[in-house]
Amino acid sequence: MTTLLVIAKEPRPGRVKTRLTPEFTPREAAALAEACLADTLDVVAATPAARRVLVLDGAPGPWLPPGFDVVPQCAGGLDARLADAFAGCAGPALLIGMDTPQVTPGLLTVDFAGCDAYFGPSADGGFWALGLAEPDPNLLRGVPMSTPVTGELQRERLVDAGLRVRDLPVLRDVDTAADARAVAALVPHGRFAARLARYATRAAR
Repeated sequence: MTTLLVIAKEPRPGRVKTRLTPEFTPREAAALAEACLADTLDVVAATPAARRVLVLDGAPGPWLPPGFDVVPQCAGGLDARLADAFAGCAGPALLIGMDTPQVTPGLLTVDFAGCDAYFGPSADGGFWALGLAEPDPNLLRGVPMSTPVTGELQRERLVDAGLRVRDLPVLRDVDTAADARAVAALVPHGRFAARLARYATRAAR
């Protein structure tokens, strides 16, 4: 069975989802990030897994459901932090970010029979999921992150290593206010959509 990893930042004002401002205040952006993270963790908690791990920059809060191991992120760039997350896994692992609350247990229930890696591209050119049958941190180190071609380069790294890659659907990350509205429409009954609707109602007054 697969280890499920979620890499996240503690949702503190001014430290997360800064691209949601100025449409939302830093406090509101952090609250949206917390709701997004909570929804994502609930989906992971509902997915069969050998182990569930939150790879966290910061401290856990009341938004963390039971059943997760919490490990700190290492220092360095995002490629180093992702690589380190995989380094702590002894068997098959699937890593996702904190900002795709539209993910489902079905998408996260992966079977490595017949493939070596899963790759979930995001609409902004990055990736929302990466699964490795045999976690190898070197598959991530040195890949340029947070660029429009990050996903393309990461997938090329997997293919160049001789891995058989199975693609997951394209999902949209929550980075901008437009992203937030689009993603909330896909999961209208979650915490994230409810929090966004509260702020939208306030703004319309």
